[in-house]
Amino acid sequence: MERRNFIQAMVAGSAAGGMLAAQGAAAATAAAKTGPAGNGRAELAALAQKMSEPVLVNMAAGTLKKNFALEVSPTWDGRDKNVAYLECFGRLIAGIAPWLALADDGTPEGATRKRLHQLALQSYTNSVDPASPDYLQWKAPGQTLVDSAYYTNALMRAPKALWEPLDARTKQRIIAEIKSLRRIEPPYINWMLFAAMNEAWLMSIGEEFDPLRMNVAIRKLNEWYVGDGWYKDGDAFHFDYYNAFVMHPMLVEILDVLDERKGEFWKGKPSELRAQAVKRMQRYGEHLERFIGTDGTFAPIGRSLTYRTAAFQPLALLALRKQLPASLPEGQVRAALQAVHRAVWTEPSNFTKDGYLTIGFVGHHPELGDWYSNNGSMYIASASLLPLGLAPTDSYWTAPAQDWTQKKAFAGAKFPKDYPVDY
Repeated sequence: MERRNFIQAMVAGSAAGGMLAAQGAAAATAAAKTGPAGNGRAELAALAQKMSEPVLVNMAAGTLKKNFALEVSPTWDGRDKNVAYLECFGRLIAGIAPWLALADDGTPEGATRKRLHQLALQSYTNSVDPASPDYLQWKAPGQTLVDSAYYTNALMRAPKALWEPLDARTKQRIIAEIKSLRRIEPPYINWMLFAAMNEAWLMSIGEEFDPLRMNVAIRKLNEWYVGDGWYKDGDAFHFDYYNAFVMHPMLVEILDVLDERKGEFWKGKPSELRAQAVKRMQRYGEHLERFIGTDGTFAPIGRSLTYRTAAFQPLALLALRKQLPASLPEGQVRAALQAVHRAVWTEPSNFTKDGYLTIGFVGHHPELGDWYSNNGSMYIASASLLPLGLAPTDSYWTAPAQDWTQKKAFAGAKFPKDYPVDY
């Protein structure tokens, strides 16, 4: 699809959020005209806006629960559907937080970003205000722990933009809600990282934290490492994208805090663990890049497939952190991810007529949902937007585009042979 048509597809329907959304659509179209040709930033910004606009406009106004029509999987397990709103906001904000943290720059994209940033701050305030119609479902069991971790992960990714500007009462309410979730004991699967993420965030802001919830999660993840960049999810190995959705990104970012804050409770060497976790994520990133087909398609495998482009969170996060391995030049990763986004997001039925995400993969396919899937869950897809947190002048955006591995391989061009690693 041509770049102009892709962007038009992204901004179409943004008016669902009202006048602000319509203004944002115009800003995204303007950004598309002025952005560096062919580097994909304007496309990604338009996608970020389309994904964010209805959620943040409504939540800032206290109307998300009123206007976000819930959709659940046909195999829904009967849990309280109200958790969907925390899933929606928490997962969305985790992906766009670095973008919202960029400094104002006077560009059309910057104007859109500034407006969404202000809406995000008000959304955080409403999320913990018991008097707000959009007070989130903090008292529910189970799933609340999962999505609280994305909620706090966003605050870790953009503390100066999302945490520091909040008023004192909102901050105290957030801290209290997060600490209250210690009542939920995570099962010995990827959920341990959600508990650890909350404690890492508390540690990062100088609050009292539970070292045991961090310690056990870090140790179990290292026990579950099976080699060549892959972790098990508990006792069993699953060939799916949970290494991308949860395992690699959360472990690395938890270890960031542990290392930077020099946690006295940890008797090992956090810097070594952190370096090891990054190397393992880099290796997994090499696999992800090789999964991307010549046309941007990728293998539809495993549970939670409806999380769509969140499957590429490690590549996006490595790009944001400027930690892509030497084997993956920035221009190559950018071109590959641009192809992925086009392959998935050009299908209009990924969104409802009101602009919210649907359950599906490429389009609306509720039957692909799992027993825990609702349309709020789908907002983890924003994790593939992380490179937007790099300034437009960053080398990630200015480096010449390069063909990715499968594109080289199936064109008969030379490409690097792949070998396993031992770390």
